[in-house]
Amino acid sequence: MSGTSTYRDRIYIIKDIILMLVQYGELNQTALVSFCGLNLKKHKPILDELETNELIASVEKTLGKRIITVYKPTPTGIEFCKTILEPYENVFPRKKNLDGKNITFNPVPSRTRRLSFY
Repeated sequence: MSGTSTYRDRIYIIKDIILMLVQYGELNQTALVSFCGLNLKKHKPILDELETNELIASVEKTLGKRIITVYKPTPTGIEFCKTILEPYENVFPRKKNLDGKNITFNPVPSRTRRLSFY
């Protein structure tokens, strides 16, 4: 485990989840957690809370003997992201790294680091 990881505020995690679902339309639980750079055990309560507040929706699909949870954004979640989260990030941008550059979420899935600096 490297010491270069940065802390991401809860509100930015929520925004990243909704944006990732909007970008792909729907994602299974494993892909969503992976693409957002989250840990399922640690961040499952956030997914549950988003679903309870109807910002995302989940459907359980059976694939053979396995049950797969698929998440989709809801119109309420998309509107919440546009009206609340985007203005919030404009006023309070994500933390800066040591070079003084803003840390942003790169929603392109890859096995490498998911944070980009501009």
